[in-house]
Amino acid sequence: MSGAAVSGYAVEWLELREGADAAARATELVPLLRPFLSDAPLVIRDLGCGIGSMGRWLAGRLPGRQHWILCDRDSALLAQAVTRPPQAAADGGPVTVEVEAGDVTELRAADLAGTSLVTASALLDLLTADEVAGLAAACAAADCPALLALTVVGRVAFAPVDPLDEELGAAFNDHQRRTVDGGPPHDSAPDGASRPASRRLLGPDAADVAAAAFERAGMTVHRRPSPWQLGPAQGKLTAQWLEGWVEAAVEQRPDLAPSAESYLHRRLAAGAAGALSVVIGHEDLLALPAGDRS
Repeated sequence: MSGAAVSGYAVEWLELREGADAAARATELVPLLRPFLSDAPLVIRDLGCGIGSMGRWLAGRLPGRQHWILCDRDSALLAQAVTRPPQAAADGGPVTVEVEAGDVTELRAADLAGTSLVTASALLDLLTADEVAGLAAACAAADCPALLALTVVGRVAFAPVDPLDEELGAAFNDHQRRTVDGGPPHDSAPDGASRPASRRLLGPDAADVAAAAFERAGMTVHRRPSPWQLGPAQGKLTAQWLEGWVEAAVEQRPDLAPSAESYLHRRLAAGAAGALSVVIGHEDLLALPAGDRS
C-alpha cells in the first residue's frame, strides 16, 4: 500500500474500534490517578494518539482546564484527531488541543517538562523492551504519571469454540513478538541517530515487561483487565479484527494457510449470522510517582 492508503486504512480501523475501546478501558484506574494530578491546568501528552480516541474518553472523566498534546508519527492521523477534539472536562472546564509529530521511542524526561500526565492506547505491544524501559525512565525522572491502556495480553476466547482457535492464537502471538526492521534515521534524532537495525516487539509480553520497568524506575503500578467483548452488535469490528488476526497468524505460520482459509470462512459466516462472540484480552496499566498523595 502507499503511505496514503495505509493512513486511510488506519483511520477506518481506529474509528471502527473506538466504541469497543471505550467500553473496555478500566475506568476504576481514573480515581487512583486523580490525586496525582496538579490543581493547575492539566497538560496531558497522548503518545501514539491515532485519531484522538483516548482524549475523547478521558477528558470528560478528569476535572479542570486541560491542554492535550496529541503525539503521533503519522501526520494524516494527527489531522484527523484535531477534527474531533475532546469537548469539555468533567466539571465543564475547557479543553484545548495541539498536535506534535514525533516518535515515542525518542521521548526523554526533558520532553515531559510541564506535563501532568502521559497517556497511550494500544501502544506498548508495538515497542521493544528497551523502548518501554526508556518510557518508564522518562516518566519517573519527570515525576509524571502514565495511564497506558489496551495492551494486548495474548488471550482470545471464542464462543463457540473451534479446534483451530488455539493454534491460530499461538501463531498470532508469535507474530506479535516478531523482529522488525528498525527503520531509517529520524530528522529529530540527535546527530542523525537511527533506530537499531532490528527491533523485537513485545506483543503480548508488553504488560508484564512494562509493569516491571515502571516498578524498577521507582513508580507504583496498578494493573486492570480491559478486554474487548465483541458480540453480534459489533459484527463489523469482529469481522475486520478476525481477518487481520488470521492473516497475521498465517504470515507467521504459512503452513496454516489451507486450514486457516476454511476457518475464516466459517467464522465470518457465524459472525454474519449473529452466532459468534469473542473476548480479546487487553490490560490497562497506571504508573504513579512514588509517594502517597491520597
